[in-house]
This record gives sequence, C-alpha cells and structure tokens, in this order.
Amino acid sequence: MMTFTLWDVVRGLLLALRWTIVLSMAAFVAGGAVGLLMMTLRVSPRPLARAVARGWIELFQGTPLLMQLFMIFFGLALFGVEVPAWVAALVGLTCWASAFLAEIWRGCVEAVPHGQWEASASLAMSRAQQMRHVILPQALRIAVPPTVGFLVQIVKGTAVTSIIGFVELAKAGSVITNATFQPFTTFGLVALMYFALCWPLSVCSRVLERKLHVAHHH
Repeated sequence: MMTFTLWDVVRGLLLALRWTIVLSMAAFVAGGAVGLLMMTLRVSPRPLARAVARGWIELFQGTPLLMQLFMIFFGLALFGVEVPAWVAALVGLTCWASAFLAEIWRGCVEAVPHGQWEASASLAMSRAQQMRHVILPQALRIAVPPTVGFLVQIVKGTAVTSIIGFVELAKAGSVITNATFQPFTTFGLVALMYFALCWPLSVCSRVLERKLHVAHHH
C-alpha cells in the first residue's frame, strides 16, 4: 500500500487551488461583463429591456447553482452537445454571478441622488452619456465594497462545480481522501485554503465599506 506524506496531500491540494482561483477570477470577470449589461437593461427606460433583465436575474437568483450546473452539463449532453466540465463550470458560474452583480450594481446606480440625473439632463446629455459620465462614476464608489464581498461567494461557489467533475479544491479533497484515508487532515487543509482565499477579501470589503462611509459623511 502506498504511503502519502503530508506534503503529498498539500501539493495535490495546491495544484487544485490554482483551478479554484482561475475559475473564480474568470467567472468574476465574465459575470461582471454580463452583469453590467443586465444592470444597464434593468435601469433602461424601455419596458422590454427591463423585462428581459428581470427574467434573467430572477431565473439565476431563484434557482440553485447546483441545478444550473446540472442543466448546462447534462442537459446539453441530451442534445448531443458534449460540454467539458470546465466550460460548464465557467458558464454556470458566469450566469449565476451576473444575476447577483446586476442587482448589486442596480442598487448602487439607484443610490445616486435623482438630482444628478436631472442636472446631467439639463446639460443636454443623452441617457448613455449621463450613465457614463455622471451616474456610473458615482455608483462605482458605492459598488466596490459589495462587489469585493460577492467575490467571496464566487470562490465558495466554485466548490459546487466538483459535482460535475471539475477538479477544484473541494473535488481534489475528496479524491485525496479516497487515496489517503485521511479525511480530517485533508479537509482541514481544504478549509484552511478556502479561508486563506476568502478572509482577505472579506476584510478588504469591510475596510472599503468603512472608508467609503467616512468619505460619504465628510
């Protein structure tokens, strides 16, 4: 029987940790791009655009991420479309993240005082110019803390992708446990690695929120 040292376990988990980080960042960037589009539609004066965005947000906020991953991975396979696990994981996380980011950012846009819209309209700006030059720069300041905070949820969300066979940190923990029969050590290390990823982001989010709060009151 093979013997595994603690370093073997750590090395195996660190290799998988890379994929957790890559998937988190890719889903955050792609989800942010789709989320920005959905947020823009959500605050649009056109009823159809608002309805499309609301439908998208409610679909992905109102169903479990696990089910979304299943539908993408196994659902498309029913139609003969073979989707690699990492593609399904990225698409699923992107759609899921976009719905939450769109709502976070919509709240931030709506937090900008209404007078700013009126003032920029009086300068004969188009709605797109108002958004770009006046509203979004102000909304961005408010949006940074909750956006950084949501990145923690994306990192945790990557653990769910193990269910479709994507080998990230949680999946690697299961595989290594099956080989070493050391669940306590292995999952203890898995928990530590998630903590090492998520805790700095949580602290950063809180610090930014405090700074913003102070700046807002000055």
